[in-house]
Amino acid sequence: MRGALLYGSALVALTEAQQLYLTTTGYTERPQCTQAAASPEYYFRPFSYTLNETVRYATSVPAPTTTKTYAAPYSEAVKHLTTTPATTTWGNWLPGQTEITATDTDEPYGEAAWSSLWKLADIKNYTTTGIYSTTVSPTPVPSSELVLPPRDYFEPTDCYNFPDDFIFGVAGSAAQVEGAVGLEGRSPTIQENLATVDQPKNYVTNENYYLYKQDIERLAAMGVKYYSFSIPWTRILPFAVPGSPVNEQAIKHYDDLINTILDAGMQPAVTLLHFDSPWLFVSSDNFSATPDFGNANGGYQNETFVDSFVNYAKIVLTNYADRVPVWFTFNEPFLYSFNFTGANNVVHAHAQVYHFYKDELKATGKMGIKFNDNFGVPRDPTNSSDVVAANRFQEIQLGLYANPIFLGKQYPDSVLETLPGAKPLSSDELSYINNTSDFFGIDPYTATVVSEPAETFTDCAANHTTANTIFPYCVVQETRNIYGWNIGYRSHSYVYITPTYLREYLNYLWNTFRKPVLVSEFGFPVYKEDEKEELSDQLFDTPRSIYYLSFMSEILKAIHEDGVHVMGALAWSWADNWEFGDYTQQFGLQVVNRTTQERFFKKSLFDLVDFVGARMASS
Repeated sequence: MRGALLYGSALVALTEAQQLYLTTTGYTERPQCTQAAASPEYYFRPFSYTLNETVRYATSVPAPTTTKTYAAPYSEAVKHLTTTPATTTWGNWLPGQTEITATDTDEPYGEAAWSSLWKLADIKNYTTTGIYSTTVSPTPVPSSELVLPPRDYFEPTDCYNFPDDFIFGVAGSAAQVEGAVGLEGRSPTIQENLATVDQPKNYVTNENYYLYKQDIERLAAMGVKYYSFSIPWTRILPFAVPGSPVNEQAIKHYDDLINTILDAGMQPAVTLLHFDSPWLFVSSDNFSATPDFGNANGGYQNETFVDSFVNYAKIVLTNYADRVPVWFTFNEPFLYSFNFTGANNVVHAHAQVYHFYKDELKATGKMGIKFNDNFGVPRDPTNSSDVVAANRFQEIQLGLYANPIFLGKQYPDSVLETLPGAKPLSSDELSYINNTSDFFGIDPYTATVVSEPAETFTDCAANHTTANTIFPYCVVQETRNIYGWNIGYRSHSYVYITPTYLREYLNYLWNTFRKPVLVSEFGFPVYKEDEKEELSDQLFDTPRSIYYLSFMSEILKAIHEDGVHVMGALAWSWADNWEFGDYTQQFGLQVVNRTTQERFFKKSLFDLVDFVGARMASS
């Protein structure tokens, strides 16, 4: 069965790719003209200035009339927990100000124990705090900020609409926008030690932890319907493990955030873990050792990880499942579970959370998992080895998780033969894990040109040393096609504008894993946007508009011309944020003034919302 699937996938990839590499000569064929060609006539006439711009405003999200529920409220849902967790509060960790002053040293989860987590994590140069220390009340967005920018000369032309239930919105993650890392009981995560000493940290970022009401107000005023965010594990459970107390302040904070989203007429989408694993899972010897970040393990391989994550997820779900329609268990786990044990733990933890959500809570929302980005396309689609390389690329980053979760199938042979310690799932495990996702979440930022390596796949897979730079994919990855051209227009980072490959990717996912596809992140950091001295130049971000509108156009084609069920798209991100040690890669749809925390709408946000709004079937 597996061989037949691989052969079919390879055949589809080969056939579709050949259509992109047809050899032609001459000029591009023009569309059929509706007017007969004629010689021009030249004449004079009175001149007047007539090219005045029409002022258009963004259409805000209307206030809700009802609130839909997806599960029982907390008072009923909490009965599905083995024990009702205790709640408490902790203080703030401000270096040089709040050293360990607590006297409750005999309490395993007291103030002294919480403070010691920060001391033992030994966060370097944690000296920066933000402007705010309490939630900021929102103010109405002035109409002058909602005037649409001038239209681009060339715009997408199509006759398609998005389905009525199409999910459209924006996304962000806690570590990248919240700030307040040591405040109100939050404990350390892997992210505080991720960046080097001389790189900017996540201590402040966008201060969304205190500015969320204003941020929601701004997005609702622009007409954004969905707001995707993540909840930090270490805010809810500072000690992370089962049996430890729940942070009462955190529960109230995210309860209010969700209600703020709903009151604005928007819908929340929540990720349970977005790269911010508790510090204790990436350290050892009782928090005292420095983790090996080179392996990007994220703590997923820790022997207590599965039970701890499932416990954390259950607490979050019992509190919020009644009001949240879309859930993601993990964000791009391959990037932080670069070994078999970590990946295997993610698969099992995800399945347990899904069963709790569906079988015990009887929740009616949608729960899934989201995977990382690049689509591997064969460098030469007529070369069978390059096609095999592309399929291997997909298997390593997607099949590792998606085979059991979506198809109830064994881990791919390429995984079992490559990752050290890999072992097959039992039939009972496959039965339990099968069909535990309501959609296929994917972050398809761009495409990658893939070809076979100089050595054989087998030789590469056997070489686990750090000198083997192509392990574990064991394929050559490039950004130029077979003719030497870049695969698309380049951004400030790894992203290239590759809309036609996005459509091919959506076809691959839908036809391979047989679940609706949710584009859970996609975005474009304009080259050196941060170096533009004039704010108005940063706001007029035409390359980002081209990226978004071309991608959305290809999503429409995949839906209407290819029969692919694409259930939604969430743009990354709603504002420029902290890109894991970097502020120069500006993926945001708003500029953020790092001194004042003011936000400014970019042209691309207007263009994207306007594009979707004009193509909603119910509009």
